[in-house]
Amino acid sequence: MRVWAGPLRAAGAFRERFDFGGRDVASWFPRHMAKGLRQMQAALRRADCLVEVHDARIPVSGRNPALKEALGIRPHVLVLNKMDLADPRRQPAVLERLKEQGCPQVVFADCQRDVGVKKIVPLVARLVAEGPRYHRAESSDFNILVIGVPNVGKSSLINSLRRLHLKKGKATVVGAEPGITKAVLTRIQVCEKPLMYLVDTPGVLPPKLGDVETGMKLALCGAIHDHMVGEDMMADYLLYTLNKQQQFGYVQRYGLGEPCDHIEPVLKHVALAQGRTQKVTVLTGTGNVNVTMLNYTAAAYEFLRDFRAGRLGRVTLD
Repeated sequence: MRVWAGPLRAAGAFRERFDFGGRDVASWFPRHMAKGLRQMQAALRRADCLVEVHDARIPVSGRNPALKEALGIRPHVLVLNKMDLADPRRQPAVLERLKEQGCPQVVFADCQRDVGVKKIVPLVARLVAEGPRYHRAESSDFNILVIGVPNVGKSSLINSLRRLHLKKGKATVVGAEPGITKAVLTRIQVCEKPLMYLVDTPGVLPPKLGDVETGMKLALCGAIHDHMVGEDMMADYLLYTLNKQQQFGYVQRYGLGEPCDHIEPVLKHVALAQGRTQKVTVLTGTGNVNVTMLNYTAAAYEFLRDFRAGRLGRVTLD
């Protein structure tokens, strides 16, 4: 949704490439995730179906190849959560691309508002009924393993299913930071008819991210801690992406005269508008002087928060 009503800048007025400055993404993979992946592989033996949860803003980027390998031939449903933050016009293209990648069962959802979630239980039940049940042919209940990268809403999905089908509240801790679920939990009932249990798992990133840009998209959506990547570079990459997609909601939100190709004037406006300042001691010839300066790091974080909350428009990064 292009909010800014002014004339578009001429073609070529914006950067055509983003300079990542030779960043190395190897350090973005926390050690505890290797343990989580091993636990998931053990829980997989008891699963009838895999529900993979991913962020609708990055429907392709960052889906863990190790998780795909673990799927085997079990039924697999991909839930693209946070659809309320993604560009709805991109949905047909996203579905087509995922189908080409061998992922035909896709559900767009907003687990905070229980949108799209009602489709999941009937779809899982049908897929399990149509295929072999691994070592569990005598069982009448369904065991579903919920997998995905950090902070995409796996716990929110479980809680949404419980609200809809059992009229009960939270069963798992939900947080806006990656890494809330640290270990594979016990089975959680989410439906009575059919009797269905879900197992939440810790978010797991690929041990090696394919490239820096994939890592940047994951970071923008909260799957990697901001400080590991750098808020300043994340904010600049976000600006580059918004301009490339002609998404100029930030112009109106921050009172800019026109779109900006560089992050500094944007962050200056954010810092002034939000009062993001810091006191700095400057050594002068006559002694120390306290000076109030704009806090660009805090402004960058504010810019990222506005994007994550949808205040800059509905954006699909892929």
